[in-house]
Amino acid sequence: MHRDLNPLLKRLAEARRMEKEQTLFYRSLAAAAEEQGRAAESERLNELHADEQHHLSRLTARILELGGEPEDLPGGLREAALDDWESRARTREEEEIRFYRRVLDEGSLDKETRAVVDEIMESEQHHRRHLGGKWMSA
Repeated sequence: MHRDLNPLLKRLAEARRMEKEQTLFYRSLAAAAEEQGRAAESERLNELHADEQHHLSRLTARILELGGEPEDLPGGLREAALDDWESRARTREEEEIRFYRRVLDEGSLDKETRAVVDEIMESEQHHRRHLGGKWMSA
């Protein structure tokens, strides 16, 4: 039975856009922390950036595996204020968790895509709790 992959590819594209924004958020904060000589904070933010970049890469690979074409997403550093960044980051992580929970609850994922989303969801939950990175497997 052939099933329509279009809704799945659309959902993965949505996840990719969200992850790209998250990578830019953490990258910009890490750069700001580095400029201010806040080395420990910069390292923590770089680790979060690395995890989010890994999520983006996993989603991109899955789109390609399904025969889709990943859209070109804009890059570049964003305006980044370090004041209260943890509160803003935790809110953003909660938004990601809600998104992935909806995707998982829809029940329309194939086994391989579900495994990718489950792994990303676990990482996002760690991010929300600890606001630290290095939760993704290689």
